[in-house]
Parts: sequence; structure tokens; C-alpha cells
Amino acid sequence: MSKNLQFFLWYRDYVRRFANAKTPDISLAPEWTQAMEDEAVMRIKKEQAEKARRPPQGAAEIFKGTDFEKGADTTRESVTVTVTSKSQASQAFASAGLKAPFTIQPFRRELDRVIATYIMDGAPRQLNLTDQEQKTVLHALSFTTHPSVLRSIANGVEATLRQQAHPNFIRWSIRNGNPPRITFAAGLGAAVVLFGVVAALVLTLSSAGRGYRALAAIAWVVGFTIWMAAYKGMCVVLHGRHHRHIRPWDLFASDSDDDGNGHDDGNGHDDGHHDDDSIRAAKSAFDSFGSGNSYEDEPWVVGYRKRNILRKIFDREVWIEEPALRQIQDTIFVQSVLLAVVCAGVLTGVFVAVPAGRFF
Repeated sequence: MSKNLQFFLWYRDYVRRFANAKTPDISLAPEWTQAMEDEAVMRIKKEQAEKARRPPQGAAEIFKGTDFEKGADTTRESVTVTVTSKSQASQAFASAGLKAPFTIQPFRRELDRVIATYIMDGAPRQLNLTDQEQKTVLHALSFTTHPSVLRSIANGVEATLRQQAHPNFIRWSIRNGNPPRITFAAGLGAAVVLFGVVAALVLTLSSAGRGYRALAAIAWVVGFTIWMAAYKGMCVVLHGRHHRHIRPWDLFASDSDDDGNGHDDGNGHDDGHHDDDSIRAAKSAFDSFGSGNSYEDEPWVVGYRKRNILRKIFDREVWIEEPALRQIQDTIFVQSVLLAVVCAGVLTGVFVAVPAGRFF
């Protein structure tokens, strides 16, 4: 989802810069109206329908010009090609059956980079566009550089950010522990619940009074609270201190600070400054143009994978500074306790109602 946010931030900035531009060539970029877009969509649909009615090509025509062509020379020369965003944009326009646009339009070079980064097939941050949406926006970009050419895509991206990315980010932010810690907490909660069930069974089969069976409710309340909070991504122990685990990328960044000029107070609070590489890495996450957003090659990925499982479970912690986030976590904790009380009440009622076994 990061590519959607990067594109949306660039688009909002582009709209502002285009509106504030006072150069005479702005008149060369007229607005792309809804009527123009509807006409382009109808033209694309017509072309697709005509292409579907064409007879299939023979095998010889399909493989013509490829390595599979009969008698083709397999020797090739190694040629170094410098691919620029302008050439990539021209290739995208050609694949859509469009002519190259006017290069004297304002911001044309920047929009070429947008095409090469977000629009064309195989782009490093290619947006999730249908074939029709891709061709429609290329038709618009071949006509003008007005921000309205990307309005429909920006609206779709904004809807995705609001309806999917933002709720997912909230759920991710609520998690106060890393996956091993949450798994450990869920397992601990299930074990406590199971212990309560075993204790209730033993008391039910014994000659002890019915009132003693209700003692298992203590284990059920505690166990269900831990398990339900873990289901929401929370560890109740960390929540009790309003702490969270340090994210893996911040963990290794702070480790490098400790080795340098940073200082650690022993409780996971780092009062040093990140080095220049860390600052540049943080800023690059919001760069509008660049390579893909894959983090698999980051140094912290390898380092975190090699980390011992016990170190992951009992990793370094920091204080949760955001009051709204603490309030959300408090609400989840209260909900977990209430649900745990209900579940414990049901189980207690069942075991208390069962007649005593009096086996011992």
C-alpha cells in the first residue's frame, strides 16, 4: 500500500504546484473533462471489441521476430541500453496505440517519470489499474498535463487508502508486541484456560462442594483475557506498562546509534540521534520516484531473522507516547475482560450445575 500513499502525496503536491504555476505555457495544458474521458473509454472498448473479432494468427506469425522463429539467428550482440523515463513513457504510449505527446507542455518530463514509475506495465511501483484504466489515463496524458488527467486514478487511490490502508494501519498500530510475543501470549492464555478446565473437572469428579468449582473462574477470566487481547494483537503485560516492542527496523537503527554517539538508558529509551544513513532511509520511504518498495534487501531483515526466539519474545520496549493509541488499547483491554467474564460465567455455570462425581 505504500505505493498508493506515495502516488497520492505526489498528486496532491502536483495539483498545488500546477495551480500556483504562473508560466505562460500553462495554457498548453487544458483540462481533461469527463466528456473527453467518456469518449476515450468508448474508443478503447471499441478497439478491444474489434481485436476480439479478429481471426487468430498462425503459429508462424505469432513467433515471427522471436527466438522461436525458424531459421532465426541465435547469435546476439550485447548492447548496453540506457533506459530513461522519457523512452519508457514513449514505449507506454506506443503500446497503447498512441502518438507521443507534445514535449513543450508544462511538467511533461515529470509526468513521464510518473508513467515510468506508476502507470506502465512493469513499473517499479505499478498501481493496481485495470487494462482499461491504464489505457484511459495514457490517452489523457497524451493530450495534456493538467492534473485532471489523473483525477480518476487519484480518487481510486484515495478510496483504497481510506477504506483499506488506513484501517489496516490502525490495526497494525494497535499491536504492542511482535508476532513471536503475541503468539506466546495467545499460547499462554490458552494454557491458563485449559488449566482452569482441568481444575474444574477434578473438582467436579471429587467430593468437594460445588462452591469450590467456581474457583476455576479465576483462571478462565485471566486466560480468556490474555487470549482475546492477543487475538487483537495486544500483550496484556506490555499493555499494563503502556509499552510496546521496538519495531525491527528501529531496533537495529537504535543498535547502530548505541554503537556510535547515541546513549541508551537501559529501558529501551534511546536519546541519541539517528545517523545520516538512517535519516536518508526514512526520507526515501516518502520519495515520489525511485525503485520498488521491497524491503527484503534491507540489513535489518537479515539481522532480525537471525535473532534468537527468546530475544524476540522479550525484546526491547518503549513507552507508547500517543494518548489516542493508549486509549484504543485500553478499550480493547476492557472489551477482552468483559468477554472473558462472560465466557467464564458460562463455563462456571455449567460445571457448578453438574452433580458431583464423588470418585475421590
